[in-house]
Amino acid sequence: MKIIPFICWLCLLQQSSLFACRMVLTLYALQLGAQALVVGALVALFSFFPATLAVVVGRLVDRYGARWFLAASAVGSALGMCLPIAFPSLASVLIAGALVGLSLVFYNVSLQSLTGLWSTPSTRGRNFSNYSMMTSAGGLIGPVMGGFAFDHFGYTISCATTGILTLTTVVMLILRRGSLEPASQRAVAPKAAIPLSETLAMLRDPMVRHTITTGCLLNSGMNLYLAYMPVYAYGLGVSGSVIGLILSSQAAAAFVARAVLPSSLRWLKEEGVLVLAFALGAASLVLLPLFQAPLMLGLLSFIFGLGMGGGQPIITMLTFQNSPPGRSGEGVGLKVTANHLTSMVSPMLFGCIATAIGLLPMFWANGLLMAAGAWISRPKK
Repeated sequence: MKIIPFICWLCLLQQSSLFACRMVLTLYALQLGAQALVVGALVALFSFFPATLAVVVGRLVDRYGARWFLAASAVGSALGMCLPIAFPSLASVLIAGALVGLSLVFYNVSLQSLTGLWSTPSTRGRNFSNYSMMTSAGGLIGPVMGGFAFDHFGYTISCATTGILTLTTVVMLILRRGSLEPASQRAVAPKAAIPLSETLAMLRDPMVRHTITTGCLLNSGMNLYLAYMPVYAYGLGVSGSVIGLILSSQAAAAFVARAVLPSSLRWLKEEGVLVLAFALGAASLVLLPLFQAPLMLGLLSFIFGLGMGGGQPIITMLTFQNSPPGRSGEGVGLKVTANHLTSMVSPMLFGCIATAIGLLPMFWANGLLMAAGAWISRPKK
């Protein structure tokens, strides 16, 4: 199998497992009586290790390669999903969320860096689009699988299923021998540790700062949606299977957006795609709490997915393009750190809003953040 399809298959399995984990852990926390603030804490824990370790992980991947980091993170994620089975409590759910987040940082940094390294300027847009389509496909499969398993088999089987799914990537990595990085990357990879000050020096580039700021807003909107859409639907009495379908409609829309992304870039350029992404996200979030029918929630979720699906690959592509040679993992790690720092703070902040005055103002405030993203992404003269 060629390397880009191999990377895409790894991405599909990992993202399916990740979205299933998030779905199962959120539903189990709600079943245990968790309030909106606790769900926000769970989402923040998903982002704790990506926020604190992404730059370090990126530098390690640049120096030592991605293979063993990918395998170790898959095993760690599977062990995390075993915790709620062995110790059924809110505490074990929160710890499991943190361990799954630790797996996420190794996988995302490694696979995004590999995608860029195996791309040329002419194929980069297509390769990142294909990679992002696999992310969307995982977002489509994971919630449906997690919600169905939780409804029909309970949290024990659903946790075990997601753990087994992520372990299949270890088998794939064992079967594929040799380095995952191209020879050109191995030649320029840093042989010694790079001071942290040089990593932070990337922020002196105004394009890097603008890309990271835009990515933080986009990532915050996505994570708040994934955190509080299930809470809102669960409060309306919607079953776990239907909630999974609602979340999957967002992933299906993201898949569509990424399938047409190369054409969209030719028509709208990067700035135009980002403005449209934020505008669709803002509109759907403002309208969402005004409806209670699952069909309408699914439709608005689809519109939200069209926006987020088009915007996220642009951020990753721009981050790779602006990273110094041989330090793509470090650049991606910097982006992941900034995104997940936002993801740690925003669920807790918005969880406090939701607990104090309800979910409706929380969705509207998130919509305003999306509108701000559209404003700062508009084409400059």
